[in-house]
Amino acid sequence: MEADIFEYHKDNPVDVESFQGEKRKLIQPTSSKDPKLEKLKQALVDWINKTLKPEHIVVQSLEEDLYDGLVLHHLLCRFTNVQLPVEEIALTSTSQTRKLEVILEELDKKLGLQDSSQIKWNIKLIHNKDLLATIHLLVAMVRCFQPELELPSNVKVEVVEVEVSSSGIKSCLQIEILTEDSTTGSDSLSNTEREDPIEQLLKLEAHKVNTVKKAILHFVNQNMSNMGLQVHDMDRQFADGVILLLLIGQLEDFFIPLYEFNLTPVSHSEMLHNVTLALDLLNAIGFQMSTVDPQDIVSQDVTATLKVLYALFKKHKGKGERTDA
Repeated sequence: MEADIFEYHKDNPVDVESFQGEKRKLIQPTSSKDPKLEKLKQALVDWINKTLKPEHIVVQSLEEDLYDGLVLHHLLCRFTNVQLPVEEIALTSTSQTRKLEVILEELDKKLGLQDSSQIKWNIKLIHNKDLLATIHLLVAMVRCFQPELELPSNVKVEVVEVEVSSSGIKSCLQIEILTEDSTTGSDSLSNTEREDPIEQLLKLEAHKVNTVKKAILHFVNQNMSNMGLQVHDMDRQFADGVILLLLIGQLEDFFIPLYEFNLTPVSHSEMLHNVTLALDLLNAIGFQMSTVDPQDIVSQDVTATLKVLYALFKKHKGKGERTDA
């Protein structure tokens, strides 16, 4: 068993003294190149880069790019609209750990993790570029903030749990589960649960559908009122893409230059351009709109229109109330 640890340190130097008195899990070299692990790492990198593309933040390595708190802070702000009193760029080790302390405290609250035994990361591990802890944190964030995103399932790694004390080093091999099997456990979903929520909605009684549509319409009008715009017919008024683009800009707090779209579209091609731009913007900032065809919205397809509006409503449903307060 000791030979396993020495083999690990030969390929992956670790400061053993830095976690004396603690238990720490280290991914075995045989698992570190596992194709499933590599696929999960790439999926998380892609998710981060897609989410933070509007902020021009690009992550290349989970091990090297998340330890100082900058990326985690921007992800937290993007999904929760929480603004934390931390410096944008922390240059020293002390300021980085202080920043991580504030961010992880807020993240743990948002993730609903009150039981410390559920938390598989901490300030020290993240700051020390611990890959296992970083992946556990990011997977938890995806599950909480963007549960519709499919991550590679059934990803497991072999780890050696090391405990360093004054009497020596104790270790044991374990299997660490990073994502559950897609057919069992917490990741399993029935066909009904996997179905798009809007498609489920439209199968309900007409009065229930109308109740949800009214709630979304109220949300839209609350956020468009300061622009002097009012939506009365949800099925028709989003077909040319103009109100949709203005709504996205209003909710996501950015200005879309007027030369980028047609403010008064008259032709089908101009409407299609507007709607395509709107969906591209949503995909760029982390919404999963790849299943929505721009042509369907232009054609006044109620399902396609509701999918887009519901995604915005789900993320920003409290924004109108806060603005009016």
